[in-house]
Amino acid sequence: MSKQIALLRGINVGGKNKVPMAALRAALTDRGFGGVVTYVASGNVVFDDPGTPPEETAAAVGAVVEEEFGLRIAIVVRTRDEIADVIAGNPLPEGAAEPARFLAVFLSEPAPADAWFRTVDPASYAPDRYEVGDRVVYVWCPGGLGRSKLAADFSGRKLAVTATARNWNTVLKLLELADG
Repeated sequence: MSKQIALLRGINVGGKNKVPMAALRAALTDRGFGGVVTYVASGNVVFDDPGTPPEETAAAVGAVVEEEFGLRIAIVVRTRDEIADVIAGNPLPEGAAEPARFLAVFLSEPAPADAWFRTVDPASYAPDRYEVGDRVVYVWCPGGLGRSKLAADFSGRKLAVTATARNWNTVLKLLELADG
């Protein structure tokens, strides 16, 4: 059976937007989602494909989160195959060699031409690097994410679309769970 993966933005970060994963699994299962598995507390949910487009699935998951936990949060949903394509299409293999310093920033839709990361010179962030893919931006910060202006810009409100970032270890694990 095919799978979808919901990526919840900004939950369980700094004590805000608390969503216990066991309660989220139970709430989604109660609302008809099958095979629900969560990975770490940052809001990664793998489940059987409900037969709806990812955008509709995101709205359905969002409705459950709002009803159950009182939170209105951004959610990006990808299919198992889309996650596999993100991994296969990685243009920064040196980043994958340092997975804790390498992010996939999942976008809700293609970024517009005037999005800040399409209009600035990527070299201005050196040694950090990024490459724009199809509804994903690959971000590698060899000096670490904590001090990176690039990582901060991608996690902030500067994006023109809904986005949520996952480190490369998480991306690989999500595919593994979807294949499990």
